[in-house]
Formats: sequence, C-alpha cells, structure tokens
Amino acid sequence: MHPSPLQCARRSALLVIASLSFLAVSLPFPAGAGEPAIIAAHQKHQKKSFTDSQIIDGFLKTAFGAEYHLAGRVDRIRKYETPVRVVIDGGTALRKKQIGKVVADIGRRVQHLNIAVVDNAAEANVTVKLVRDRELYPTLTAFYGQDRANEIRSSLDPQCLSGFRKNDQFEIERSDVILTTDNGDFTFYDCAYEEMLQSLGPINDTNSVPWTMFNDNVSMGFFDIYDQYLLNILYDPRIKAGMTVQQVRALLPQVLADVRTWVGKVNELPD
Repeated sequence: MHPSPLQCARRSALLVIASLSFLAVSLPFPAGAGEPAIIAAHQKHQKKSFTDSQIIDGFLKTAFGAEYHLAGRVDRIRKYETPVRVVIDGGTALRKKQIGKVVADIGRRVQHLNIAVVDNAAEANVTVKLVRDRELYPTLTAFYGQDRANEIRSSLDPQCLSGFRKNDQFEIERSDVILTTDNGDFTFYDCAYEEMLQSLGPINDTNSVPWTMFNDNVSMGFFDIYDQYLLNILYDPRIKAGMTVQQVRALLPQVLADVRTWVGKVNELPD
C-alpha cells in the first residue's frame, strides 16, 4: 500500500535498551468523522501479492539493525521467546477496548505468537500506557528519566513511543508502549499497531520498502498483509533470538513456504 495525501500522521519513536530508533511523518490528519472509513479503504486496496524476494528483503531490513542506535549490537534477531501478556494502563473504556481488539487481531494473524491482554500488571511483560497528548512528556520522564525524555523531545516530538529491554541472548524480556489517545482514531490505530508490532522485535524502519508500516512515509491503521508476512517469519519457532543474518537466510526458504500458507489461510487469499 502506498501512502496518500490524506494519510496521517503519526510521530512515533522506538527505544531499545542499547539503541534508540525514531520514525516520523508530518502530514497532518484531522481528528473526527470518516477515519474508520479511510482504514477500511486502505484495507480494501492494500497490495496482497508479493514475491519471495520482496518479503525476504523487507524482513531482513526490519528485523536487523536499528534506524538510530546509541550503542550495542543490532545485527541479531530480537524477539520474545515466552508468551506475551499485555496490560493496559490508563485511557478511557473505549480506548482500552480498541487496544484489546488490536492485540487480539495481532494474535489471530501471527500463528506462533502467544499474546493476550491481562488485567493483572504482575502477569504482564508488555505495558500499554494510554495518555492524553499533554501528559506525554511527563510520562516519558517517569519511564525513562529527564535526560532521555529531553533527548526524545528534541529529536522528534513523538505522539507515540515503544521500547523493549532484551537480555544477552537478545530475547525481549519487557516492552513499554506509550500512546496518545486524543489525536483521532486513525492516528490512534496507526500508532497502536505499529508500536505494538515494533515492541515485539522488528525495530528497524526503512524507506526502501513501500508496503510496510515500518516505513516513515506509510500510515496504515491496521495490520496489513505484508507485515503479517514479516511478523510470522519472525515468530516462526525456527527463527531464534540471537540469530545472525546468515543463519536466518539459510532457514528462510522453508520458513517462508509455511508462512505463505498461514497468511493465505488467515486472510482468505487465492492460491
């Protein structure tokens, strides 16, 4: 799917324990009526057919590296190797319900990802913090400290942000997702899907792949088919945290064959 002039707008950031990644677009999209219809139109007209090389290229570009990193190695697979449990903190009942639907949609479309919303924060390894726009920077300060919050603000001035902590084996142990709730439904859904998915491991943004939401110039508002390919590859049991590009390349032909079958089935794609 290619971006249109009507597409919003999310300004977002991703932090990793040893790296800092930013992504941004700046086309304004007004809050209000009509946004769900735009999401539906994007879903209807999204590109659905991709070659193996297009999928593999996008996977390698998003699963490895980092758009902007401060330190540490970025040449390994990063993913959860445990069930993912999400707690939602703050926000209105409507926004919490919408996040629940986003999480359920991701879980339904990624075959080997065990993800669900829980009520008890002690059971969660992902926290989704819902705040009003004016509360964003105090929240960033509380999460990351004054120095890091100032760095984020001066670099991007984001509307949404996610980050994760990984161990020495490159296994993600905990993620935080911070979303503003009062910038319209399109921006909310667009941020929610992108930040939730990036908090699961595909950290790197790339402007060279036109079909992924991990492209600064593309806004989706939903979990598109191309990115379903990428997340299903990442969470295939044969792809392990800590793997190198060379190790992953050796497995991709057999993994992608199985992923194609799954993505085709869950999206009712023609054979």
